[in-house]
Amino acid sequence: MTTGTALAEDYGSGPIGDWSNSSRAISTITQIRPVLNGDGLYMFGDSIAYQDGRALAERLLDQTGDVIAVHNWSGRPTAPAVDALASWAQTYGMPNRILMATGSNDIFNPPVFAAQIDRTMTIVGPSRIVLWVNVQVARTSKPAAVQLADQRNSGWINLQLADAQKRHPNLRIVRWAEFLAARPTRLLPTNYIRDGVHTTVPLGQNARNELIVQAIKATRP
Repeated sequence: MTTGTALAEDYGSGPIGDWSNSSRAISTITQIRPVLNGDGLYMFGDSIAYQDGRALAERLLDQTGDVIAVHNWSGRPTAPAVDALASWAQTYGMPNRILMATGSNDIFNPPVFAAQIDRTMTIVGPSRIVLWVNVQVARTSKPAAVQLADQRNSGWINLQLADAQKRHPNLRIVRWAEFLAARPTRLLPTNYIRDGVHTTVPLGQNARNELIVQAIKATRP
């Protein structure tokens, strides 16, 4: 190992799996055009976003009239999600608001996350708003030591988001982790989060999506 380079296993959550063939939802140009024409949102997310994205789009349209184009890919960490953002920005342009629902899969290598936040903000620029959902991971299928590492690494991810907000005033954090931590019973598998990662449906899904919609509402003139 090169000096100063850490393996993902060093952080206790184990290695990230191969996500390249995992489930995904990617909007077409036909779905992207109304977002640009109507000043909607782009969304870049992981498996939680893949599961909850359609319900979010329906809730958002019903409450605000905003439309959303998605690039959600299960198992994907943040760096390739930012690659997708860069590609869409170059190919299509960008709306004034970007939703990043990614970070849960960065628990496997937390130190790389901060650079991806800054990279996102550079692509978006200072005049657009980035809403970023923070993370809560403690996989209940894993041994206690791994669950503890997952939780520690989730906190590390969230601290990097909080630090980035100090550098980027156009970065808004959707505080999913704080919502869950406010009442410990919300973390029970029968309540808001079914496996230590993904939302229950409909309770957890509705709660997380409502947090996102309220954050989006706050960005409207």
